Amino acid sequence: MENSRRNFMKQGMAGALLLGAAPAAFVSCNIPSEKNEPVGVTPKATNPFRLGMAGFTFVNFDLETTLKTMQRLDVHYLCIKNFHLPFDSTDEQIKAFHEQCASYGVTGYGVGPIYMKSEKEIDDGFAYAKRVGVKLIVGVPEYELLPYVDKKVKEYDFHYAIHLHGPDIKTYPDAKDAWEHTKDLDPRIGMCLDIGHDLRNGCDPVADLQQYHTRVFDMHIKDVTDSTKAGVGIELGRGKIDFPALVKMMRKVNYSGVCSLEYEKDMKDPFFGIAESIGYFKAISAY
Repeated sequence: MENSRRNFMKQGMAGALLLGAAPAAFVSCNIPSEKNEPVGVTPKATNPFRLGMAGFTFVNFDLETTLKTMQRLDVHYLCIKNFHLPFDSTDEQIKAFHEQCASYGVTGYGVGPIYMKSEKEIDDGFAYAKRVGVKLIVGVPEYELLPYVDKKVKEYDFHYAIHLHGPDIKTYPDAKDAWEHTKDLDPRIGMCLDIGHDLRNGCDPVADLQQYHTRVFDMHIKDVTDSTKAGVGIELGRGKIDFPALVKMMRKVNYSGVCSLEYEKDMKDPFFGIAESIGYFKAISAY
């Protein structure tokens, strides 16, 4: 019965978002909590965290489609990928990009993930971020290049968040690995905690957020079907991630970065899944 009620709640909220319902509706809804509190409990906030989108979610779509989707979902932060703003963009193109984002109420808060296999690629990545006007790079450097990343972070005063990849790629499979490789470097070098990939590598993303939160500068929120390499992306709340516990931990450690949905299911037609996921995360975050 409880599972049916939760599924009904998620589906209803996703449909409301997709149809353009006002975000305020989520504040006034009498939604029962996970603790079986009585109907009518007042939420803490609709979205106490900065909710964003990872640009990779829209790899098959142009910027206009991306921004229209975000506007309808009342999501205001985008981690910029180079297929929406190429590395060789001119200053005029960068200005036009930001103006287009602003027209939909969206801010590009960081760039990446950017894979960096040489010092030149690191130089280019930092120069790109500076021209774009952000101070967060989500990057994937080779291990041996970390001292050079450390040098560039000091030079630019940027935060550098290493993206986790689970068991699919040998470098930075989980939060512990990223921590072990960055803990002795400049404190502005840390991780983008991809909670789905962290879980797929057999880790607990809630515990990892608690343990490594001082080096968590960005989060990719997603759900996965299993805590092994076999796990694949699914709508938030349908998989193995304990989102109520995650949100509780985010509050406990005063997480102040962006929570960016990286939705990797049905990537050529992701819109219903994105809407359901955003609606679920907003509802969970409200208590």
